[in-house]
Amino acid sequence: MTVPGPEELAGRVGEFLAAHPPAETDPLEFLRARYDAGLAWVAYPEGRGGLGLSRALQQAVDARFAAAGAPDNRSHVNGIGLGMAAPTILSFGTSEQIDRFLRPLWTGEEIWCQLFSEPGAGSDLAGLATRAVRDGDDWVVTGQKVWTSGAHNAQWAILVARTDPDLPKHKGLTYFLCDMSDPGIDVRPLRQITGEAEFNEVFLEGVRIPDVHRLGAVGQGWQVANATLNNERVAIGGRAAQREDGMIGVVARTWRERPELRTPDLHDDLLRLWVDSEVARVTAQRLGQKLASGQPGPEGAAMKLSFARLNQKLSGLELELLAEDGLRYADWTMVRPDRVDFYGRDAGYRYLRAKGNSIEGGTSEILKNIVAERVLGLPPEHRVDKDLPWKDVPK
Repeated sequence: MTVPGPEELAGRVGEFLAAHPPAETDPLEFLRARYDAGLAWVAYPEGRGGLGLSRALQQAVDARFAAAGAPDNRSHVNGIGLGMAAPTILSFGTSEQIDRFLRPLWTGEEIWCQLFSEPGAGSDLAGLATRAVRDGDDWVVTGQKVWTSGAHNAQWAILVARTDPDLPKHKGLTYFLCDMSDPGIDVRPLRQITGEAEFNEVFLEGVRIPDVHRLGAVGQGWQVANATLNNERVAIGGRAAQREDGMIGVVARTWRERPELRTPDLHDDLLRLWVDSEVARVTAQRLGQKLASGQPGPEGAAMKLSFARLNQKLSGLELELLAEDGLRYADWTMVRPDRVDFYGRDAGYRYLRAKGNSIEGGTSEILKNIVAERVLGLPPEHRVDKDLPWKDVPK
């Protein structure tokens, strides 16, 4: 088969829109048809939402559909599914798993969350204690997960559990796809500094997961989880944006519209952060070009580090620029939102919410280690428990 180029791809999009007018087509049927036509993830294989093309073509396809008024696939709610679960399932799943999960994930029929971190295994994820014990064709899972974004909306979860405590901590893990409606799962809200509860803690008590929902081999969980985490860091920090997208755009707009707030010191700070933001944007474009030719690597950790630093500095600069107006906080009502509405809220919300950017998706301290060891090739940090059986590690 001849691989379509940009012009032929644009023609396919046009033909699809002519056959499925967005204003006249049921939204779910439109999304299912778009997936089946290979116009969901154009870089994915044929028959699995894509056409085997370059990732670089995706932005133009999405823009064409958005301009035509095509329905959204709940991307604002399903970031974990689209950015983390889907590429991991594609890389490690069986044909049956890929066929079962990718289509309803992309159409937004099934929302996903991530059951990785635990009260005693945040930065050191490999130290997790949630156990999965084989029982015939099932695995019985018991444990606790925490800081789980969107678990209150999710139908499915990606889950890492310990299947062999006699092996060193990195080797005794296995990766599962967990049905969040199963008996034994209890999702409880965690209220954050913003007042909202977008995070949750999840308790699992005797949850039965069929072995057909195991992703990858038994004991391969650390490798599969690392693929997910690389995708997560790229999704958080590696988005190739337009100039002055994100927080730099918010602050720059306030600077232009409120000249009475300007001071020389704030001008200096803004210019420095504008340059830093532009460097990060161009670097994200380069990372996107690399992703177009393969799997995400540890470079995404550097982008996520940069994203967290810039978001926190810029949200702080916004408060300083607004002076007493920045101290107002519109609403501290306890709600369980569908998404993080970062730019639809006030400056106080942005300042508080940005504090989590250096924790979620891997703490900045851990990401610095990843950059040092896996990108720069520096000697690894000494780890005394690396080769000990997990059950013998002091806890």
